[in-house]
Amino acid sequence: MNPIEIAGFVTGALSVWLAVRQSPWNWPAGVANAGFFLVLFWRARLYGDMALQVLFIAICLLGWYRWLFGGEGHSRLRVTRITTSGALAYTAAGVAATAVFAPYLRSVGDASPLLDALTTVLSVEAQYLMTRKVIEHWLVWMAADVIYIWLYAERGLYLTSLLYVVFFAMCVAGMRDWWRDIAAQPAAAA
Repeated sequence: MNPIEIAGFVTGALSVWLAVRQSPWNWPAGVANAGFFLVLFWRARLYGDMALQVLFIAICLLGWYRWLFGGEGHSRLRVTRITTSGALAYTAAGVAATAVFAPYLRSVGDASPLLDALTTVLSVEAQYLMTRKVIEHWLVWMAADVIYIWLYAERGLYLTSLLYVVFFAMCVAGMRDWWRDIAAQPAAAA
């Protein structure tokens, strides 16, 4: 087994588990995970996913700050819902970004340019929505995870593919738990 892939598996599972529990410590675990996956994806010639890890490090730092101090009066951030116009804007931006990114990845010899571009874009959107604690980020992650499972298995990254099966299950649990949090918010405010 590849030790970098194992370290990515462990830090990735820890990061998502902490996100399900709404722990701000998911963000530093995410930074470590991004570092391991950056190296792993470079070696697998998945350049979109490799570049994504650099962006994830920055997003993780933003998310850590927002979850600790981004709420009302610099308090902890609460779980929210996306608006219809927001969902439409993210969808349009995602389609456009994928259409621009896929030809670039093809030009640099990416192993799977369209799927790599699509999963990269979905991942950026999901991660950014998570920094704002928008519950629908779990749905975006689930869509990306389904594609990642196949993509990584196809590239021989079986442990990473298995990790994305675990991520998918954790997304289901996270969405369920975050819905409970939303349901409890009006009761707590009353």
